[in-house]
Amino acid sequence: MSEAKSSQALWYVVHTYSGYENKVKANLEKTVENRGMQDIIQEVQVPMEEILEVRNDKRHVRQQKVFPGYVMVKMVMTDESWYVVRNTRGVTGFVGPGSKPVPLTEAEVATMMQERAPIDVELHLGDRVKVLGGALEDFEGVIDELYPERERCRVIVSMFGRDTPVELGFLEVQKI
Repeated sequence: MSEAKSSQALWYVVHTYSGYENKVKANLEKTVENRGMQDIIQEVQVPMEEILEVRNDKRHVRQQKVFPGYVMVKMVMTDESWYVVRNTRGVTGFVGPGSKPVPLTEAEVATMMQERAPIDVELHLGDRVKVLGGALEDFEGVIDELYPERERCRVIVSMFGRDTPVELGFLEVQKI
C-alpha cells in the first residue's frame, strides 16, 4: 500500500449477526475510545430510515434499519484497525472477497447514507379518493386497505357496474 493511500479513511461495510447492529456500533465506538484510535476508525453508522405506519387511523413514524445485518465503518485500513473491527463482538466479517475488505465508492456511500423521507399523506381507511393518473385516471373509489411500509393503498373502484380492488401508490390518489 502506498503511504498516501493508506492514510485516507474510506467507508467499509461490516457484516454482523442479525439484530446486533447497534451493539456492534456501541462496542466498536467504545473500543476506539479506549484505545485512542479516533484518527484511524473515524465513524461507525447503522443507516436508518423513517417508516410511516397507519394503525387505528393514526399515523406513526418509526425508525427501521436500511440494511439489517450490516454496519458501515469509516476507517483507515491498517492491520490494527482491521483486527479491532474484525474482533468486535457480533461482527462476522467485512464485505469483500475472502478476507480482503473492499471500500465503498463515493457514489455507494452517498446512496447508502441518504435519508429517505416518508411520503406525508393523510389517507385513512374509508376515505374517498380520486385516481390521478394511468388507465384509471379520474376514477373515484374508497380506500379499503393501507400498506404504509410500501407507501401504497388498495382502492375499491366501481368499473362497469362492479367493485374492483386496485393497488395504487400514495402519490397516485388524491383525497376528495
